[in-house]
Amino acid sequence: MEQIIILDFGSQYTQVIARRIRECQVFSQILRYDTLAEKLAELKPSGIILSGGPCSVYDKKAPHCDTGIWKLGVPILGICYGMQLMAHQLGGKVQPGGKREYGPAEIDIAKDTTLFREMAYEQQVWMSHGDKVTKLPAGFITVAKSQNSPYAAIANNKRRLYGLQFHPEVHHTPNGKQIISNFVHGICGCGRNWTMKSFIENSIEEIRARVGKDKVVLGLSGGVDSSVAAALIHKAIGDQLICVFVNNGVLRKGEAESVQRVFGEHLKMKLVYTDATRIFLSKLRGVTNPERKRKIIGRTFVEVFDKAAHKAGKAKFLAQGTTYPDVIESVPIAGNPAAMIKSHHNVGGLPKRMKLELLEPLRQLFKDEVREVGTQLGLPKEIVWRQPFPGPGLAVRILGEVNREHITVLQNADWIVIEEMKKADLYYKIWQTFAVLLPVKSVGVMGDERTYENAIAIRAVDSVDGMTADWVRLPYDLLARLSTRIINEVKGVNRVCLDISSKPPATIEWE
Repeated sequence: MEQIIILDFGSQYTQVIARRIRECQVFSQILRYDTLAEKLAELKPSGIILSGGPCSVYDKKAPHCDTGIWKLGVPILGICYGMQLMAHQLGGKVQPGGKREYGPAEIDIAKDTTLFREMAYEQQVWMSHGDKVTKLPAGFITVAKSQNSPYAAIANNKRRLYGLQFHPEVHHTPNGKQIISNFVHGICGCGRNWTMKSFIENSIEEIRARVGKDKVVLGLSGGVDSSVAAALIHKAIGDQLICVFVNNGVLRKGEAESVQRVFGEHLKMKLVYTDATRIFLSKLRGVTNPERKRKIIGRTFVEVFDKAAHKAGKAKFLAQGTTYPDVIESVPIAGNPAAMIKSHHNVGGLPKRMKLELLEPLRQLFKDEVREVGTQLGLPKEIVWRQPFPGPGLAVRILGEVNREHITVLQNADWIVIEEMKKADLYYKIWQTFAVLLPVKSVGVMGDERTYENAIAIRAVDSVDGMTADWVRLPYDLLARLSTRIINEVKGVNRVCLDISSKPPATIEWE
């Protein structure tokens, strides 16, 4: 399979690079920055991209790649820090810039190159750097420049080595997708073979070959990821799949009944239901730290799931709806400068005592790819296009202690948000909308009496793959209805706020 390997040097945009390559219908994967050239050669990449990063190449602890990659003979594109590292390791010179260049900039394409094929000679791009290349390595030429960067883009066409001082992967570089496409297709020679149809066909063959006649158990939540994973595995092995649905007590209103109805009655999957609300809430009592919440829910889920799965019958495999963003955000590449964002309960949390082998058929996919797989498998729109819901459920939307009172308040507020978004024909058009229960109370007036009650925050964001997101400018009349209904109908709430933060710097979820 054709693929582009991305070596990650800690850029906040590394995952976006991977997504842009997928949009070119070419498979991409992210590896740690110091992956040995020998290992890369075994993967037979069609090309390699060196990501940006926060360090300077001359720092003592700056991350450097294996110099052997320059002898692999495959096209390599360095972006920002990646370009500086390329110049540094190949005999050029990098120095601190006299002026930091951050934000929009104009570049002039100095020479024709495949990298800028069919593009105007003047381009708007997004810069984010303090250092710059001041001397090119032997064999390199300048192919683009900006006011502050005489080497905004460089190339060694003979060796197929290229560098960009700017970030083509971000939407602030309007023609960045074309630049990446030119590299992937025009320089690396990749076709357009990474499609969800081919993914489904290959996955079914792989699942059947690996599972054989054994049984698979899957923790079904009713969310997009676990639902699509269940549908894909069910298509491959039928009744060898047993879905276990654990009610952890922090589900949305009516969720338990809905999941049993859709998957048990309509889709005819083997479904085991376990209500473990009391167990989860007892272990969460008094816990306010978000990471502790996630870990507790993750461990408890596995314990409850394990017991339920044993009752359902002996299985060899444990299936999960793990996706690529889960893996990237949860388990930072060892030695990588980028820090962990947050843990996910279905990544890296399985106890060693569990003897089941992991089966994660969606592990390579971004969320929009998962949705496409679900659509092609025939799942209903209500499941495929349901907005993302965190594994730990409402527990990470309740800031502070999780208890029955807080859960009831948030469930009712969340139900109103979903209902109003659907009425406004917006629910399926944006990435995510939900309510958050804040750990504060404020003074209000209801009737002729003063109140001192909870505050709810409304979070509405739009995104393509969950890696970056911007807050949605909801219509004022919709916001007014949300506020009025939540305050009037949800007992214990007297104030509603709107979250207008983007990702980054904020995350989509509050915890």
